[in-house]
Amino acid sequence: MSDALNAFIDPDVLIDGAPHGPLAGLSVAVKDLYAIAGRVTGAGNPDWKRTHAPETRNAPAVQRLLDAGATVRGVTHTDELAFSLNGRNHHYGTPINAAAPDRVPGGSSNGSASAVAGGAVDVALGTDTGGSVRVPASHCALFGIRPTHGRISTEGLVPLAPSFDTVGWFARNPAHLAALGDILLPPDATDAPTSVTGLMVPEDAFAECDPELREAFVPVLAALETAFGLTARGGTLAPLPLAEAFEATRTLTMAELKRGHGDWIRNTNPTFGPGLVQRFQAALDLPDEAVPPANAVRVRVTEHLRAALAGGVLAVLPTVPAPPPRRDDPDAVLEAYRFRAQRLTCPAGLAGVPQINIPAVRIGGAPVGLALVASPGADRLLLAAAAKAAKALSAIPA
Repeated sequence: MSDALNAFIDPDVLIDGAPHGPLAGLSVAVKDLYAIAGRVTGAGNPDWKRTHAPETRNAPAVQRLLDAGATVRGVTHTDELAFSLNGRNHHYGTPINAAAPDRVPGGSSNGSASAVAGGAVDVALGTDTGGSVRVPASHCALFGIRPTHGRISTEGLVPLAPSFDTVGWFARNPAHLAALGDILLPPDATDAPTSVTGLMVPEDAFAECDPELREAFVPVLAALETAFGLTARGGTLAPLPLAEAFEATRTLTMAELKRGHGDWIRNTNPTFGPGLVQRFQAALDLPDEAVPPANAVRVRVTEHLRAALAGGVLAVLPTVPAPPPRRDDPDAVLEAYRFRAQRLTCPAGLAGVPQINIPAVRIGGAPVGLALVASPGADRLLLAAAAKAAKALSAIPA
């Protein structure tokens, strides 16, 4: 398969799905963190690929899609060990963002987002730890979901931070997004909400956003109120500054990375790209005493956000605080953007709740998505709400 998008690390991987099934006829790309039988998972780093053996079976998430009739067409690029949100890889380059070719696609599921946005495949699997489906979905004008933590097995994935890691996926329309959810998600719990009962507009999230983006979301919020027949109310994503929530997320992620990959990094001395070298070293140097205070923040955010979303309430906010950076922006600009973006994405990760990105607005010609966040286990409600929201947004005059 040709790869004009530079979305694929292995464009010629082809695995036919079952001849009949609900996903028959759909092509799916798979991020280079998922096990594919007979293939070495590369995790975006040549030294990782060099020091690991071929997989003996497919990751369960991949196998479930194949069993449902989907055809795997290619393995896509990822940021190194999924430890970034930018979409640049020192070893393999930057995939094309078809929705805004002068902008980065976002990471770490950059190749999967690029492949779907560019029409190379219908849908794609990514992973989301700190925003790695939600952010590239926003940058590439796609539908993308981070499900409730733990609802879909992460067996067969190269981990980053297991208490945050989730299977996620991209689609160009809500029907395909929901179709994968029907296969990958277990049945909803009997106590899960079945309807949207409220819309919460978090002031702390909007305060992080560029003024132009806040203005662009005025008609978006109005359209949602009309579509759901509800009047939005105020609230917050966290009971403390979002910068503190992000620092707790960062600390816990580095602690889990150190625990999971520290020995491999020390023993292999792998070559990492600019910025990643310092980030991995910071993880190795993290003192153990930094973890308990970060866990305390996690408990506070979890209790707050789950209470705010109980009973079918959705949080409504921009997925990212500003348009995606340009492809030629210096590393320092991308790093500053990554920190800003994670202040918006981190509460859902800390609380383990599901979040969806829906294409919403353009700022300076670049996409910025609408995020809907729901209570844990309300993934199917969130998928249905995304379809309703997308229809409402499509009626807003350009």
